[in-house]
Amino acid sequence: MSDDTQQPIVVKRIKKGGGGHHGGAWKIAYADFVTAMMAFFLMMWLLGSTAQGDLQGIADHFQNPLKVSLHGGSGTGDSSSVIQGGGEDLTRSLGQVKRGDVEGRRAINLDAAKGRQPESYEGDTPSRDHEEERRERGRLLDLKGKIEAIVEADAKLRPFKNQILIDITTEGLRIQLVDEQNRPMFASASADLRPYMRDLLRAIGRVLNDVPNRLSLSGHTDAAPFAGGERGFSNWELSANRANASRREMIAGGLEPTRVIRVVGLSDMIPLNAKDPLDPINRRISIIVLNRKTEEALLAESAARAANGTANGGGSGTGPDSAPAGDASNAMPRTGGAAAPQPPAAVVSPGG
Repeated sequence: MSDDTQQPIVVKRIKKGGGGHHGGAWKIAYADFVTAMMAFFLMMWLLGSTAQGDLQGIADHFQNPLKVSLHGGSGTGDSSSVIQGGGEDLTRSLGQVKRGDVEGRRAINLDAAKGRQPESYEGDTPSRDHEEERRERGRLLDLKGKIEAIVEADAKLRPFKNQILIDITTEGLRIQLVDEQNRPMFASASADLRPYMRDLLRAIGRVLNDVPNRLSLSGHTDAAPFAGGERGFSNWELSANRANASRREMIAGGLEPTRVIRVVGLSDMIPLNAKDPLDPINRRISIIVLNRKTEEALLAESAARAANGTANGGGSGTGPDSAPAGDASNAMPRTGGAAAPQPPAAVVSPGG
């Protein structure tokens, strides 16, 4: 007799098969993500390895891509395109790595060039001058990029890159080395250079040999006067001595001595921060890589002085207020009062 209270045992067996095919859409999305990340890091690498001069040239190109066509001259990279475009000459050597020794071996499509460039004439002097100015500006931008690259690549100089201000002025390429509150370039009230300043000036001096332009150096101080006033050793002598000490250090680094045509001390007459005459940034050395027009004007002025008999026989200054080149170790301590009215700038000869 069977027991009605017992329930039958049912065993369910589930057969597990392979999962269905979900497609490969995720692979496409992942590939797009990897491609985007690669492009992003490539862009970051290019921005990090490109000098400031290159970046400025790229920005100028996108702001006004037809600038060259409006003002004349060849197109981008000196190509033979029918449409003249903006941009810098690709044969330039701006940045950390030179793009190649291409000077004297540039090739263009003459057939296309004839259709877009007017013939030059013997008497077309303004056009030649404009082209020469454009080339000279390109050389100065190259030099700017080289200096920035050298400072960035040198571990000893990299911490001082914020004390180097480089810009283009009407006189040429201006390189300003400025003081910081806790990092002065010179000993107090003296023309004695700090060790890091010596390394910086020597590195800049070697790079400046890459261009044929002549140089002008000027020294600047803050408005804190010396205790002896203007009758004794003053900021005029101090600024001239510091400029001349910088010249000597650049020559020690490899700069050709004949490249410097002017060394001048300007005291506190041209402050970088006019709102605060005592700001340490006003104590600086300004090195100007002169353009052709400024150099010719300085040489003409010097020749005119010599012709009129106003220049001294040794060319050591402009008069009794000129400061001789030399050390400022005998300087009197400076006070914090306001500066008295100043005489003309003290000028030192290149050979001083």
